[in-house]
Amino acid sequence: MSSLYDVAEMLKQARHDANLSQEAIASRAGVSRSTVARMETLAKGDMSVSALVRLLEAAGYDLKLVKVGHGRTVEDILNEQRAGRG
Repeated sequence: MSSLYDVAEMLKQARHDANLSQEAIASRAGVSRSTVARMETLAKGDMSVSALVRLLEAAGYDLKLVKVGHGRTVEDILNEQRAGRG
């Protein structure tokens, strides 16, 4: 399982990969630059999931849940169940 520190590092890497400054990604995601900085450094020891999702989307990423030891995402499993294969 990824720690919160790992998630913060992934967010920072996603921003760098998208060649976005903290200010630019904050603007795209509709959050403050200080929110980005706080989430990347875990300044308050936690992070907002809704802000994380918006920031990842602003960097061109999609948040997916994957069960440990499996390659399928929760979304894959739900789609299979909807199609009657689950």
